[in-house]
Amino acid sequence: MLEISPAKVVHIIYQAREGDMAAAELHAFIRGLNDDEQAHLVALAWVGRGAFDAADFAEAVETAYQERMTPTDGYLMGMPHLAENLEAGLEAMGVDVSAVEDDFLRDH
Repeated sequence: MLEISPAKVVHIIYQAREGDMAAAELHAFIRGLNDDEQAHLVALAWVGRGAFDAADFAEAVETAYQERMTPTDGYLMGMPHLAENLEAGLEAMGVDVSAVEDDFLRDH
């Protein structure tokens, strides 16, 4: 169902928590994602902040495609609580975030 790997989302969560120190790298990482990954990332953030329910994820993805008017990296980086929204979005979609985080930390 997700067109972006949970590992990539966790990478973004960790960079977002780093704040200004990782901002340039985070912008570049998000810009480097394909259109499907970017739309799914935005949809995850929306689910995480409660704008959509997990059951409506497909609708959130479609809305992300239709309403994209600015670069995704700028939109997401301007979102308050981006890391928390993405983490909550993954959890709502049934992803075991702590297991993905453990794998991410082990690899980095």
